[in-house]
Amino acid sequence: MTAHPFRAGLAAGLDIGGTKTLAVAVDARGALVGRARVATDARHGDAVVESAVEALERLAADVGAPVAGFDVVGAGLPGWVVPSTGTVRHAVNIGVGPEPVAIAERLQRATGVPTSVENDVNAAAFGASMVMGSADLAYLSIGTGLAAGLISDGRLRRGAHGVAGEIGHLPVDPRGPACECGQRGCLETVASGAAIARRWRSDSGRPAVDLFAAAAAGAPAAVALRDEVARHLATAVVILTLTVDPAVVVLGGGVAEAGPPLLESVRAALAERARDSELLASLDLGDRLRLVPDALPVGAIGAALLARQHVGDALPPAAVAGGGG
Repeated sequence: MTAHPFRAGLAAGLDIGGTKTLAVAVDARGALVGRARVATDARHGDAVVESAVEALERLAADVGAPVAGFDVVGAGLPGWVVPSTGTVRHAVNIGVGPEPVAIAERLQRATGVPTSVENDVNAAAFGASMVMGSADLAYLSIGTGLAAGLISDGRLRRGAHGVAGEIGHLPVDPRGPACECGQRGCLETVASGAAIARRWRSDSGRPAVDLFAAAAAGAPAAVALRDEVARHLATAVVILTLTVDPAVVVLGGGVAEAGPPLLESVRAALAERARDSELLASLDLGDRLRLVPDALPVGAIGAALLARQHVGDALPPAAVAGGGG
């Protein structure tokens, strides 16, 4: 992306993961005007902050501004995030254990910019809601783990204790693998990216993409595993629909890189269940299902927009325009 003169009203958003940190800038209209990406140093909280600052510096160079020129910074992170305190804990893939780490305070001290934090799936749900123009949405993140972000009437639903949408820890197979939560056969042990990686060898480093490609080519083992995963994801969609009844269910996260074959497989599994249930048939589950918009970093966008909301400068509920490269 070519740099352009600095424009006031830019918000920066960070999507911080165990391997990469993505930074984006959105302007006052909600348009995406810059992006940058760096590898995450996930050894501990201070290293994560240093990676985030590096991403912000590259983003600032991309938009032709100093880091201190951003109005706000929002960061989406895995783990148990408490926006009101700016802390995160239980995020082992970024080196954060059970003790709260004040990520927002450390980032704000390093940049001089008002900073807020949010759970990464919640941030992606909010970003997807804005991008797709849907005020009532469930975002099913199928990545290393599995969880959902919930948007109702345009507002993020975190829950009384910040665990709304943690459906990855609902047991669905009593004989399934042990889960790190202490239960057995949880959804994320049978339908997440990590679950696929355990059962499908990938030389490309993209097991879900390779699995769905092999299934499309007719490999029997791939077809069997694809259909099994799709059935479990269909269960997740049914759970979300029967609990919060969203207008739209969006499939996102790393597994969504499999693209339309993933969407088609889950829709087929939903149709199979609907054949045996008049209730499910009446809910039009397949028609509600969408893929996250290709190439738009909804997690970082959502973090930026939530940061604006956090400081009382909420953006209008307009779709975010795709921009840059």
